[in-house]
Amino acid sequence: MLLERSSFSEKISANNQFFYFRTRDSDTIIIIGGENMDNNALIEFTRDIIRIRSFSGEEGPVVERIVLEMNRLGYDDAWIDQAGNALGLIQGHKPGKCILLDAHVDTVNANPEDWHSDPWGADIREGRIYGHGSADTKGNLAAMVYGAAQVNREQLIGSIIVCGSVHEEVMEGGSLQLVMKENQPDYVVIGEATNLQLNRGGRGRAEVVVETIGKSAHSSSPEIGICAVHAMLRLIEAIEQIPSQQHPFLGSGSMVLTDIISYPYPGSSVIPNRCRVTFDRRLLLNETIDSVVDEVKTCAHTANVDCTVTVLDGQETTYRGHQMRSPKFFPAWVLDEEHPLVQHAYAALKNVNSNTEIKSFQFCTNGASSAGMYVIPTIGYGLGKETDAHTTNESISIEELDQAALGYQAIIQAVLSH
Repeated sequence: MLLERSSFSEKISANNQFFYFRTRDSDTIIIIGGENMDNNALIEFTRDIIRIRSFSGEEGPVVERIVLEMNRLGYDDAWIDQAGNALGLIQGHKPGKCILLDAHVDTVNANPEDWHSDPWGADIREGRIYGHGSADTKGNLAAMVYGAAQVNREQLIGSIIVCGSVHEEVMEGGSLQLVMKENQPDYVVIGEATNLQLNRGGRGRAEVVVETIGKSAHSSSPEIGICAVHAMLRLIEAIEQIPSQQHPFLGSGSMVLTDIISYPYPGSSVIPNRCRVTFDRRLLLNETIDSVVDEVKTCAHTANVDCTVTVLDGQETTYRGHQMRSPKFFPAWVLDEEHPLVQHAYAALKNVNSNTEIKSFQFCTNGASSAGMYVIPTIGYGLGKETDAHTTNESISIEELDQAALGYQAIIQAVLSH
């Protein structure tokens, strides 16, 4: 059963975005927001980091800007780690648990010709900031940086680490693994689009590569060759007949073809002897590399297709030269509804937004690393919708930006006041 708003026995008063709550089990007063929350500075910082182009592998300038802002806001420490992640530390007045707030700062590529305005202009129109990466997920990073800075350290038991992680778009959780190893947080909050709802799980993702084997021949004599593309078409048809797996909380698994190429290419009157396809496989709980590969091999056997099936071996290098190598298999994860992190975060967010609900991510996030691999209690929270990500004319609501900052502050204070 979830803690209701009564977890905080009363809302003592409110003034604009300045809320006072008394906890149910003590006389402690928790303050959320306040006159020190400089909303104009938050907006301008958000616009600054949107203006700095940060494709995966090119995040250096935006990381430096984030560390500069952390120092300006009075973080106890701010630094750039070996992988190139931006990190900021805030210490409470007593030792205790460590909560890590993470939002990635890299973006997918963008074509300015497709936009109605400059993708890196950070223009403001009708209460929204327009810019590439605003929703995915620089707005949430900015809200984290400011929300954490507003926490009353005299009421804080433990420490906060805010992370602007790199290279997430090409390898979810890759650079975050270094952060997890070096800082060993007790809790993790993933700053991705949740429409200001609380997420306690997410589907995983795998890149599955299938290659069919044929026999080359001159295209004038196709009868003496074996076309690998024809074999692949039979296999694709068989794969499409696989029933989607279901999970009561995460929803459906899926397997979607994302690219296909034959060899030799271009063909030049040659029957292709190989055809390679990549599938994007959305994962549910307890799926493994072996189970995903075996599923495709079973289809191939049924369709009488000779092929190889592998999960792509990911090899990436960050802008700082940090090498990351692991299979592109990012597990699904779910945190139990009864877990204290969910309970306290939900109760705190209900006081900021009474419409808060418990949901899950449909896309894959760095939570695949923190929860799926390291089994650290993890939740997700952020402004914007998942469908805002990777779109032209991407934008965020300034009102939601302010509310997200309050939400992150509320989560921290609720979790680290116990």
